[in-house]
Amino acid sequence: VQFVESGGGLVQPGGSLRLSCTTSGFTFSMYGMSWYRQAPGNERTRVATITSSGCWTDYADSVKGRFTISRDNAKNTVYLQMNNVRPDYTAVYHCKRATVGDSWGQGTQVTVSS
Repeated sequence: VQFVESGGGLVQPGGSLRLSCTTSGFTFSMYGMSWYRQAPGNERTRVATITSSGCWTDYADSVKGRFTISRDNAKNTVYLQMNNVRPDYTAVYHCKRATVGDSWGQGTQVTVSS
């Protein structure tokens, strides 16, 4: 099982980024997926979750209305659209299956700064 996150970078407050997580080693369409983030000195926390079909999503309160999680089951990929970002969104972002204790991928660094 592998997760390869990409799309991070430096963005100004109020800007946008789209993260991608390409997966392999399991039947992607059978699993819900989640995005997590870990800021320096903090624990890793869940940001967003999407069901296997993509019909239901859930978000941490801190990102509601700003982030959108989506997936493309044909491409084995889950996305995180980040809009109107804030400096406290600076973190390494990871994805994994929502209900499985997978090992973490390398993540993608998001830095929100002017």
